[in-house]
Amino acid sequence: MAAATASKLQIATSRPYVSSGKLVKPGFAVLRTDFGGYSNIKISSSFISSAPALSRCYVKQARKHERVVTKAMSGVNGDAFSATSSLDLRGKRAFIAGVADDNGYGWAIAKSLAAAGAEILLGTWVPALNIFETSLRRGKFDESRLLPNGSLMEIAKVYALDAVYDCPEDVPEDVKTNKRYAGSSNWTVQEVAECVKCDYGTIDILVHSLANGPEVTKPLLETSRGGYLAAISASSYSYVSLLKHFLPIMNPGGSSISLTYIASEKIIPGYGGGMSSAKAALESDTRVLAFEAGRKHKVRVNTISAGPLRSRAAKAIGFIDMMIDYSLANAPLPKELLADEVGNVAAFLASPMASAMTGNVVYVDNGLHAMGVGVDSPVFSNAGNPKSEGI
Repeated sequence: MAAATASKLQIATSRPYVSSGKLVKPGFAVLRTDFGGYSNIKISSSFISSAPALSRCYVKQARKHERVVTKAMSGVNGDAFSATSSLDLRGKRAFIAGVADDNGYGWAIAKSLAAAGAEILLGTWVPALNIFETSLRRGKFDESRLLPNGSLMEIAKVYALDAVYDCPEDVPEDVKTNKRYAGSSNWTVQEVAECVKCDYGTIDILVHSLANGPEVTKPLLETSRGGYLAAISASSYSYVSLLKHFLPIMNPGGSSISLTYIASEKIIPGYGGGMSSAKAALESDTRVLAFEAGRKHKVRVNTISAGPLRSRAAKAIGFIDMMIDYSLANAPLPKELLADEVGNVAAFLASPMASAMTGNVVYVDNGLHAMGVGVDSPVFSNAGNPKSEGI
């Protein structure tokens, strides 16, 4: 299931994708979030499957800036994560769809919500679930689970989820019998919502942190109809489906958050396969869903447009390092974006402090979206623009 968008540039490596009832073989990039592990966590999921990881090789441009290993943790800016200590989400329950490691925005959002006191439920793509839960039990990511108060984030339950399918009747036979889904059950959106209702009754926060782009590396003009529709289905309609099925169990005053990317409104060469269209649809849907969910259920709906993150998922598209370099050179704040900074904004949007905010695209990208030109261009070399140390 369910990355990041390449945070939006969060693109995991390939997995089979269902199009027109047929299982397409791996060989494409998949936008997803999270893969990881932790111990001392309450995990009560019986879904077991394998998740073979495929990788691509890409030629990278020479990089000018020092690399920082980015994880969903405080990193070089401890104050960023501890900021959630001023939020109070105690007594709230969050379901985050699209977490499969400790590397992406989905994990960072879960951690920020937990730091504010929320109970955490996760939805993990079915073929990744076994690896994720095994890693959790073995404590591979205990460092990433560390909260500002010194405790480790607890995960109440991990659910298998493939948000491409709304209900059991939608699942093709070849997927049902696929060995990566063997032993798993109740993983369609409808079934997961029903399981959460049975287990916990209600939730207060719903987070959509997943996307798929089977032809993401192809220019739009070379994208097939099937690839384009698959990107829309997994990256934008999946959010509509999640809200449709979870709204009935969301408490009034609740909040729903998704992740988008600036390619929805600006040209980002290389972010293809219909993914830019899918992000544009996601943002348009955010506004409509804000109206419908607000009027019917008093639930707020917002989306976060985050800058590039060097997650495992993002590396699959091949130019994430260039995008981070570009942001460092051109954004008003010339620093590498931390996953925690996106997580903190999500926690704010989920809190009563944002009780009047809905239907918004909230930019968390060091201000890059506000730039109309790339000031690192030789054209501006003598323009006298302010420079930052190290740039």
